[in-house]
Amino acid sequence: GENEATVEFLEWIKEQVEEMRAAEGTVKHYRTLVDRLRQFGKMKEWKDLTTANICKWDAWLHGLKARQSDAEAKAGVVAPFISDAAVYNYHKCLKALLNRAVMFDMMERSPYDKLKGQFKRGEQENVEYLTEEEVSAIVGIHPLAGSQMAVARDLFVFQLYTGLSYSDAQAFDIKDYKQVDGKWVNVGKRVKTGVAYVSQLLPPAVDVLEKYGMQLPKIGNADYNHCLKALGIAAG
Repeated sequence: GENEATVEFLEWIKEQVEEMRAAEGTVKHYRTLVDRLRQFGKMKEWKDLTTANICKWDAWLHGLKARQSDAEAKAGVVAPFISDAAVYNYHKCLKALLNRAVMFDMMERSPYDKLKGQFKRGEQENVEYLTEEEVSAIVGIHPLAGSQMAVARDLFVFQLYTGLSYSDAQAFDIKDYKQVDGKWVNVGKRVKTGVAYVSQLLPPAVDVLEKYGMQLPKIGNADYNHCLKALGIAAG
């Protein structure tokens, strides 16, 4: 049969991504990676996968913000701001795929081998968090009942008092909880990482649940973020 290495690198990556059995969010990350590599244009074939090109790719990613045109920003083609953490994630995804390529004998070794520890996740010096006053300001907002804004506000309050991420809150099911001494207690697993966690529902979270018949309403990530920005403005 035909040598598999004749499959162009970018095509091979695309095939791998489509075959992935991962959370939809993760697959989305990899699809964006394929788009980014296309835009970069210097790593299309297997022979292009050199340490030098990986370094150029890193510089290119960091420079994306500066090169974005207004038309692209409006069309949502390129994220208007790429954080250090986002660049790190692109490296992480590409590195994982190249390790897979080595495993399948598509290449001898990964160009990342010589770059161990070179690309670090951008660490925030101060973790941002809401103060008690800021939480009260958000809890004190009462949008029109039944509106998307009201749903977003309630979901955010639920997240504040459970510590659950967006994906975990959207996957929330009261059936996973049992009542112990009048309190709702659960042992579950994180959607993205599979790590076990124990959680008890605090009264404000239970209030939100009771409002929706113990079943959290669903809201798309983009709509949710849009509403949260508006709520943040309303809360000052």
